[in-house]
Amino acid sequence: MASFLLVGCVVGLALGLTGGGGSILAIPLLLYWVHLPFGEAKMISLAAVGLTSLVGAILQPRLGVVRWRAGAILGLGGVLAAPVGILWGHALDPQWNLGLFSALMVIVALRMWRGGMDLPLGRWACPRNEQGLPIPTLSCAGKIMAAGSLAGVLAGMFGVGGGFLVVPALQIVTGMGMERVASTSLVAISVISGAAFLFGLGAGGAVDPASLGIFCAGGGAGITLGIWGKKLCSPLILSRLFASLSFLAASYIFFQVFLAGKQ
Repeated sequence: MASFLLVGCVVGLALGLTGGGGSILAIPLLLYWVHLPFGEAKMISLAAVGLTSLVGAILQPRLGVVRWRAGAILGLGGVLAAPVGILWGHALDPQWNLGLFSALMVIVALRMWRGGMDLPLGRWACPRNEQGLPIPTLSCAGKIMAAGSLAGVLAGMFGVGGGFLVVPALQIVTGMGMERVASTSLVAISVISGAAFLFGLGAGGAVDPASLGIFCAGGGAGITLGIWGKKLCSPLILSRLFASLSFLAASYIFFQVFLAGKQ
């Protein structure tokens, strides 16, 4: 049980420091450290990351940092699309599911290594008011929901919250600063992960309540520490540290699945 607590703390810390992407570490840690089967690891990851992200959104240090409307729209897109990801995940052979997951981790690592900054807005950007905040037009809501839908598919397939996608999507579409983006992403991650977890239960998934509770306790402690700690660290250094960890984890998964023959 100590392993669940420690893994939850690591995942929560990564979520708090990066605002998105930290949840992708949950699956390899649960698979190869705690030694859970992929299906159970995915369910625990979804439930714990959803709860941990909600705690993180509530614990943001300053009022007005979280844009709840944008987070809710992203989350709605994920709720609508999560069942598609669940179906695709069940249809895939477990070996190829993990292989695709390792490829996804490499993509995330490359994006995080670049720091996720200075993204072009272009035609995807929402109109903004004098304070630099997005104006809630129908077109703007549709763009945000589309990003949430893709995150929902990935959540259903792989048990990740989709923060690595939600964070740059919010930057591109809303043009908000990184502090608002990182905080708002936690709202969307909590909704998307929670929905995917419930759909997974409906599709026959199972989870041990005691293990989940311990994992969530560690996650809550980790994300609280991460939210305060990110003010002391350079965002670029944090992104590159996370990118390095993600690439190492992806390489290990690929080796275990395709070379060592383990799932």
